[in-house]
Amino acid sequence: MTSRTAEPATRPAEHAADLAAAHTLLSCYLREVAAPDGAAETVDGILRIRLPRLGLTLACRLARVSPVLAHRYDGPVRCRPTEGASTRRLPDLPEPPAADTPVDGGQLARLLAAELTARTGLVNDEFVEQVLGSRDALATLLRRRPSRDPTPTGDPVVDGYVDSEQSLVYGHPHHPSPKWRSGDPTSWRRYAPELRSTFRLSWLAVPTELVAGDGPFDALIAPLDPPAVPAGHHLLPVHPWQLSLMPPTDPRLRRLGPAGVPIRPTASVRTLYAPSVDLFLKTSLHVRITNCLRKNARYELTGAVALTHHLSTVTLPTRVGLLREPAYRTVDLPGADEAYGTILRTGVREHLRPGERVVLAAALAAAPLAVPDPFDWWRAYVELLVPTVLRLWLGHGVIHEAHLQNVLVVLDPDGRPVRLILRDLEGLKLDLSRLTAWPDRVPRQAAYTPAQAARRVIYCLFVNHLAGLAGALADGHPGIEPRLWQTVRRAVETAYAHLGEPAELAPLLDGAPLAAKANLLVRWHRAADQQASYVAVPNPLGGAR
Repeated sequence: MTSRTAEPATRPAEHAADLAAAHTLLSCYLREVAAPDGAAETVDGILRIRLPRLGLTLACRLARVSPVLAHRYDGPVRCRPTEGASTRRLPDLPEPPAADTPVDGGQLARLLAAELTARTGLVNDEFVEQVLGSRDALATLLRRRPSRDPTPTGDPVVDGYVDSEQSLVYGHPHHPSPKWRSGDPTSWRRYAPELRSTFRLSWLAVPTELVAGDGPFDALIAPLDPPAVPAGHHLLPVHPWQLSLMPPTDPRLRRLGPAGVPIRPTASVRTLYAPSVDLFLKTSLHVRITNCLRKNARYELTGAVALTHHLSTVTLPTRVGLLREPAYRTVDLPGADEAYGTILRTGVREHLRPGERVVLAAALAAAPLAVPDPFDWWRAYVELLVPTVLRLWLGHGVIHEAHLQNVLVVLDPDGRPVRLILRDLEGLKLDLSRLTAWPDRVPRQAAYTPAQAARRVIYCLFVNHLAGLAGALADGHPGIEPRLWQTVRRAVETAYAHLGEPAELAPLLDGAPLAAKANLLVRWHRAADQQASYVAVPNPLGGAR
């Protein structure tokens, strides 16, 4: 994970961005290639990674050693010839380093690309460009991010929540290009959550005969202060960036321009939040952000409402809530249905009591987390999250992608977690082996085999979520990470007993490796996100039952 040590004020944003890019890239390569190949070792707090096909060794000092290879790095990445190996000359690095030499993010990207080409036989002419594009985007964010929110509502609970959504400046700590976005950077800056942006929705007037949708869409958007709708039409809110990228070509679709209450982009960029109305809009956005083109496919639109209905039949724990997705609307024309489809999502206020506040879990994991009693705080958190996700899966066949961006944390006045809120039904899947019948109107794309279900739960819950948050607590309280994983193990053991000792949890408790999504290899192979491979990472929960 990227070093969280603050850069001195005299250093430019470009230096901080380059160092972060190098650390993140090294972290990905360690987890997905070097560790599985047995080409990495840590000695005296220094990580060393061999590039056997180039005859080089990379090294970086570790500020924190993680049991799941989610280290925190400190200082530059260095490169030297591997002792006893012959080095290979590269076009972008005319002379291999004769001795221990620092390498910047661009040089590291080119080195790893050359090693991957030799290892896989594939050439990816996008890879280095995407890594450098992400680095440059991060530098822009570091230079331009306002020191405080320029458009607060005055409600500290709402403003604190918005701040958490817009705080993920460095992005995914295990993605080779976490801030890469397709298109001209001047086009996305206006809509970047990291720049604390605010804007208004754009609106289309769609003839009634071309409207497709479900749920109480008009009633939910009425508080957004939309423009007047022409007779015989229905309103459709659209991300303004999307209209600039894909303007309507059918003359029957009428552009009404920007209007309505102020809107704040959330961490996902394309999902927008209206603080004054407490409503989310998950819009289509034909922009590649990290791995995917962020559009709403037709089955995702219909599935949002159908899964919301299905989840209403599932009893959640009393201290766990869900942001429902009760309505969608789109244009019933080929191409336009995915270009302009919008899902409405319910807000956070109904889940809060006086004195409480809500934050995005990923925001808690993005910086050192110092709390008065880290073990009490962690125990409360784990006892909310772990039983919920495991019971949904093994008790109801529901696989919620509980990664850090899909969970909101409700904190009491003392900052202790008291409730969780789950969100985003796009990635929600149903385990076929645990359903007696397929739910009505839920698209078949939501089906998972038992193996897919187990892999996705283990990655999202343990590797992405708990490892990220445990690392943040260990950054705030050095040396406690092993004890944090003991707490997780006890929570899994308790769930295992309460759920009737399901076979799916036995390997986890017996020390079988965890599964981590291979984001670097997905990008290297230019594969669709659904085709992502997974790699094994150490299991920190301990030995056999």
